[in-house]
Amino acid sequence: MNLARAPTSTGFPAVARRDARVLVLGSLPGQKSLLEQQYYAHPQNGFWPIMRELFGVDGTYSERCEQLVKCRIALWDVLAASVRPGSMDADIRLKTVIANDFGRFFDQHPGIVLIGFNGKKAEQLFHRLVPASAIGATRTVGLPSTSPAFASMSFDAKLNTWRTSLALLRRDE
Repeated sequence: MNLARAPTSTGFPAVARRDARVLVLGSLPGQKSLLEQQYYAHPQNGFWPIMRELFGVDGTYSERCEQLVKCRIALWDVLAASVRPGSMDADIRLKTVIANDFGRFFDQHPGIVLIGFNGKKAEQLFHRLVPASAIGATRTVGLPSTSPAFASMSFDAKLNTWRTSLALLRRDE
C-alpha cells in the first residue's frame, strides 16, 4: 500500500458516563474494529475476555458497553484520528495524529482516578500529545496490550496484571 495515499482512520466516541472512575485508553481502533464500529472487535483481542473475567461484562457489544459503564469504567482512545495503514500501532504515522480532547473529557468526567493504557503505544502517545496539566494528579498505569499482536505474554499473565492494576476501582467503590 502506498503510505502517501493511506486513508485516515477515525476513532470512536468515548464509552463513558459522567461518574466514571477509570479510563482505559487504547491508541486507535484497528481495521476490524473500524469495520464493525466496535472497540476491540478483533476476535483474538483479549480486552473483552479480560473485562468478562474481572467485572462479569458479557453479551452483545452494546450490552458489554452498558455493563462496563455501570462498573464506572470509561473506554476511549488517545487518538481521534491518524493515518495508519493496517492495524499495527507501529504503522501509525506520527505526523498525522490528532489527539482526542482530554481537557474536555476530564472536565465532563471529574471522578476519574485512574487512567490505564492498553499497551505501550497508547501510553507513549498520551504522554507525547496530552499536557500533564490536563490530568493533574490522576494516577496512570501502563497495562499489557490486549492485542493479539502482543503474543509474548500469555492471556493469564495479561489478566493478572490488569486485575492487579484495576484493583483500585474495587477498593474505592
